[in-house]
Amino acid sequence: MGEKVVVLHSEVKEGATMDEEDVLVQVEAVSEALLDLGYRPVAVPFTLDTRRVLDTAAGAAFVFNLVETVQGSGRLIHLAPSLLEHAGVPFTGNGSRALFLTSNKVAAKRCMRWEGLPTPEWFVAADLSPGREWLPRTCIVKSVWEHASIGLDDASVVRVDSRESLLNQLLEKRARRGGEWFAESYVEGREFNVSVLESESGLHILPPAEIVFSGFPPGRARILGYRAKWDSRSFEYLHTERSFKFAGVKPDFQQELEDLVRRCWDLFGLRGYARVDFRVDDDAGVWILEVNANPCLSPDAGFAAACDQAGLSYKRLVERIVAGRHCVDS
Repeated sequence: MGEKVVVLHSEVKEGATMDEEDVLVQVEAVSEALLDLGYRPVAVPFTLDTRRVLDTAAGAAFVFNLVETVQGSGRLIHLAPSLLEHAGVPFTGNGSRALFLTSNKVAAKRCMRWEGLPTPEWFVAADLSPGREWLPRTCIVKSVWEHASIGLDDASVVRVDSRESLLNQLLEKRARRGGEWFAESYVEGREFNVSVLESESGLHILPPAEIVFSGFPPGRARILGYRAKWDSRSFEYLHTERSFKFAGVKPDFQQELEDLVRRCWDLFGLRGYARVDFRVDDDAGVWILEVNANPCLSPDAGFAAACDQAGLSYKRLVERIVAGRHCVDS
């Protein structure tokens, strides 16, 4: 029997949503790959009983971190690596600092703006005091902390004529769903994402993928919302496709994406693996939407698909992630 490896994951309770249940798919796939690599995986849910978590990790060669939420909240995602860093336990993926900064989308956008990286303009409630001049625009209302497209649907894209109307949109979202919300200027255009995997020779930037919204009627927002990701019976799911073959882009387009990914990697101190999401407007301008420091590792998700496109099997993906494990956050 090989060395023990703790596969640490979000706790999944009865009545969990589709996005919450997906972590169990990741646990099964990662555990199977670890077995094939000669390890002895033990799945452990992460809770606020930190003593229990550390006790279960005792004697493990390392922890494979798949924690996405704590008590159902994405804003606590950094607690798992924080605990492991404090205890000196080696673990895979990004450290607590990178996860905290990138999980808070507003904080991440501020960092990108300071670094001169192109990210769409954004607004939080504190920016929307009454009576100030406002240019009408289309915005998309997003959760500050939650990922997996939680709360994102057609109604999230709104045309606002005043600061007051946008403030009302944010307050309505908070009253209906709880949590913190912000608005981002909506970029009409194409959507791409780029996955990146660390290796001994440096960053392995995987083939870019375009998210293709096929058959969407005129006037319908082309966004990767919650139903497009999780509801296999919905129109959005059935008409949203991933493609690694795309045309109609400028000659240096892929190089521009790669350069921006490298700058994001350095800015946030990323390690292990990550994904950067982009929109490209009608004038070929490239905009960074989000940096995902903990992308989904389900076999049918975008990260595994990009690896497959690059000729890297799921087992080899897990092997690469294991090889890049760290003990303390730098």
